Amino acid sequence: MSTMFSWRVVTPAPGEPVAPGERLPWGRTVGLGAQHVVAMFGATFVFPLVMGLDPNLAIMFSGICTILFLLVTSNKVPSYLGTSASFVASVAAIRAHDNGDSSYVTGAILVAGLVLGAVGILVHFAGAEVIHKVLPPAVTGAVVMLIGFNLAPVVAGIYWPQDQWIALATAAFMVCAACLLPGFWARIAVLLALVFGYLLSWVADALFGQINSCGGAGCKPIDHDRISWTAVKAADWVGLPHGKLTDGVSVVHSPSFNLTFILLVLPGVIALIAENTGHVKAVAEMTKTDLDPYMGRALAADGFATALSSAFGGSPTTTYAENIGVMGATKVYSTAAYYVAAIVAILLGLCPKFGAIVSATPGGVLGGITVILYGMIGLVGAKIWVENGVDFGDPVNLVGLSAGLIAGIGGVTLKITDNFELSGIALGTIMVIVFYHLVNGRGPSRTHYTTQALSHPEADEPRPEPGHRADPSQE
Repeated sequence: MSTMFSWRVVTPAPGEPVAPGERLPWGRTVGLGAQHVVAMFGATFVFPLVMGLDPNLAIMFSGICTILFLLVTSNKVPSYLGTSASFVASVAAIRAHDNGDSSYVTGAILVAGLVLGAVGILVHFAGAEVIHKVLPPAVTGAVVMLIGFNLAPVVAGIYWPQDQWIALATAAFMVCAACLLPGFWARIAVLLALVFGYLLSWVADALFGQINSCGGAGCKPIDHDRISWTAVKAADWVGLPHGKLTDGVSVVHSPSFNLTFILLVLPGVIALIAENTGHVKAVAEMTKTDLDPYMGRALAADGFATALSSAFGGSPTTTYAENIGVMGATKVYSTAAYYVAAIVAILLGLCPKFGAIVSATPGGVLGGITVILYGMIGLVGAKIWVENGVDFGDPVNLVGLSAGLIAGIGGVTLKITDNFELSGIALGTIMVIVFYHLVNGRGPSRTHYTTQALSHPEADEPRPEPGHRADPSQE
């Protein structure tokens, strides 16, 4: 254990990389750690807000879980564990039920974390190739896509209507920040958009007064300020996360369990597998090391970290691409910087006033950010397809995945008994996996497939090569 914390101190030339087992002098390492905190910050507290969980607790557990992850992976996989977006749609579905409060949300996610942990243990002993056999890129891309696009009604029905003009302005700012700003600034576009939207809402309150809106579907609009700091003034500077969530459940609470809710969140495990696998491979490429032997450890660490956080009412976790981007820009892969970032996050989580400021984020600002973030989650599925060369000229991919996508995104329901049904993401995921493996490798060999073949089977018939003259007797 002691050797894990014995980083070799280096002073590299400009552009020279710093390996995970190395570190810069502590002053520069602390600065890099703070940079990692800023990079993960925006998304790590936005997703707890939209899931109805406490952002302060999420920030604190992100630090605790990052340390757990680094220990399990023996400091070989430099990564930060922030709040996962993979369960946001499932949480929205749980909260749509009459008894779907926060304790059932965290209970379902806890089980999903344990499942991911078990998958990690399996991968550790069976090898990373087992992932690709059960969950090939065609399947993981489809599941990630349906999870993201399933969230569209949440934006349209809850966040956007609270202040449509602030939402539109925040979304426009975030698009410009992410695409036009250089380097590191583009990677913290979520945080910059939050600050921009917050300030814009403050200016709108000063210039135009209160707005008439409500904070959810079916509620009665009322006049209110866009920003209210009543809770901020009452919050302590130092203390453990405490108080009540919007549904009356304590911020720190024990999980409750319901089979229907558990089935709703399990598809998120597939998204986490795809996400973690991709991130480990990215880190391996950047550090020029073979991290396949640590793939199972990374998955297990993330799964058990999610379970740990959920056991106390916290948010699910995942490795963060934002922080991988910081490593790519700085070429500093030192795990020492991640320990610094984790400690800073834990200290922020112990400041209730900071959490109250985060919780006061106006609904319109969340509307502008989530309309982009949710779309990005969906398009990550398409990115998985593109990067892995998934061929939609193959009917196994085109037809085998189509039904599950529509079922998952459209909210199709399959009633099994009077008290149990499958719908939305859960049903869509099952259909994607079952239909794909039902036909994969079993049909006739095809070199290409077009949508014309659905109504014209002869579309698969061989066609003359360009310039080839047909047999005159058949003309």
